[in-house]
Amino acid sequence: MTALSWDGSAPPSGRTETSRTVDAGLLTLRVTAVGSASAPAVTVTDLAVPGVLLIEATTVEPDARLRIEWQLPCTGATAYWTPNTNARWLPPSWANPREASLPKGAPVGSLVGQGDGALCTFAVGELVRPVAIGEGAVEETGRYSWWIEQDGPGIALRLDLSGRHFADTVRECADWWAGLAPVRAVPDAAFEPVFCTWYALHLAMAATDVERLAELAAPLGFRSLIVDDGWQTDERTRSYATTGDWQPAPTDFPDFAAHVARVRGLGLNYLLWHAVPFVGDRSEAATRLAGHTLAHLPTLETYLLDPRSPTVRAHQVDRLAAAVEQHGVDGLKVDFVDTFAHRPAAAPHTASPEADCATVAEGVQRLLAALDERLRATRPDVLVEHRQDYLGPGLWPYATMVRAADCPHNAVENRVRTADLRLTAGPLAVHADPLTWHPEESPEQIAVLLQSVLFATAQVSVDLAAQRPEQLAALRFWLGVMAEHRELLQRGELRPHRPELAYPVIEARRAGALAFGRYAPLPLRAAGHWRRLLVANADPDTLVRVEFDRAPGPVELLVQDCLGGEVARAQTPVDGTELAVRVPTGGLLTLGRVG
Repeated sequence: MTALSWDGSAPPSGRTETSRTVDAGLLTLRVTAVGSASAPAVTVTDLAVPGVLLIEATTVEPDARLRIEWQLPCTGATAYWTPNTNARWLPPSWANPREASLPKGAPVGSLVGQGDGALCTFAVGELVRPVAIGEGAVEETGRYSWWIEQDGPGIALRLDLSGRHFADTVRECADWWAGLAPVRAVPDAAFEPVFCTWYALHLAMAATDVERLAELAAPLGFRSLIVDDGWQTDERTRSYATTGDWQPAPTDFPDFAAHVARVRGLGLNYLLWHAVPFVGDRSEAATRLAGHTLAHLPTLETYLLDPRSPTVRAHQVDRLAAAVEQHGVDGLKVDFVDTFAHRPAAAPHTASPEADCATVAEGVQRLLAALDERLRATRPDVLVEHRQDYLGPGLWPYATMVRAADCPHNAVENRVRTADLRLTAGPLAVHADPLTWHPEESPEQIAVLLQSVLFATAQVSVDLAAQRPEQLAALRFWLGVMAEHRELLQRGELRPHRPELAYPVIEARRAGALAFGRYAPLPLRAAGHWRRLLVANADPDTLVRVEFDRAPGPVELLVQDCLGGEVARAQTPVDGTELAVRVPTGGLLTLGRVG
């Protein structure tokens, strides 16, 4: 690639800065220390894969801000990938920058070209503090432009210009992050299907309602239950005014420990919802924590706590840990962490007088670290769910699973979000937003919903008592498929294809097994070695075509419908490089090589 020169744009007026232009071999970067009289020190290292670089910049000025800028010709670009599942078309360079920090997002992005090759994938080696990111197409020059900016004293940028599949380059960025901080092992229970109460019950629940659903969920293959918002209040309106005390609702949950024990006796792990940034307007804690908040959120009827306050952290840790220590639950659903990063502009300087760290992100880390230590002291294998879009590597030590953002009834969005999370989640289990459907939904479409999150841990939230036998059969069959092939589907090497088309095909590969999710009438390319091949057909087109790079020879073929019923079984020779098989919508094709 020809080295590129910068476009000569001037720094914003009124800023003191010194810049250094660095020829990195494949492109030219400008590294700037804003607020410094001396130029930053810069090193460029070629990593093991050709075309992958590590750029490290430092400044001696403690209050300086470091900025790295680079550009590439915007030729052949088809999509721009970011981890928050935003629109995949290319943004303009003048679009608002994004900020990534521990409570929100991750500092990574990829410009994707033809054939899903990454034209440029970048990641910043920051786990906690905010990183500002600008990215977009420059309309005047036809180039694609990036800049990253962070308070000093140092910044590290990983650039991948190798042209490999974008998913491989993003996943390697996550591997790089894993080397920057300790990573805990995640218990197998985090990868097992979950029944969640939210869409099924919302706030209108009592202990008897939860136990009724738990009794129905366990025989279907669910292994965990999340009791969502509502356990802490007898109210039925959607308000967060009662958050912050975190005591069981006295009428609906009169003996919480006994209730938890009954659910756990069914063989289910019990997880309990908490909105960690909130202290509600009608809570007792709101009075005690007054003066230690970032803002008031009138629409939600709650205050946003300042996690930089030791008083706030001590209160939240005590109350959240009580769920495990006093009530015997197996874990927590820790919700709304990203709200810490959405402080209203009307109160930008509000802070606790006892704030003991510079940024809210650092306060969040201290809060989660203290909570993690307390939880693991009682239950070393505690389960903790976070969700998009707080998904960065700084959260990995304090979670076991990360869930797609709310997208009820939306199979496509759930598919894209879970695939995106798989690329950046590191060791964590990736969970779907709970699947929900109308009581009259067909078994085929229930199967399609499950197929859409085939490469994640399924969560479901419907009234199980209202389901017809065939609806439950579809649910039971696909939960069984996911359990049988969990290592392939959830821990295999994942490649979602065509991000600009919302991933019409997703594949995973592991130890001689290959799986495809087919979400559009496209051929599937089964390259390389495989002994077993699975195809989940979620498209109305039932003619599934599989293309091979070499003739596989005789194969055992099994076609099942959405309920698991056998449609076809045969041993058939495949002497060419294509096989066409009719697979019902919501059904499964399994091929096994003979000999």
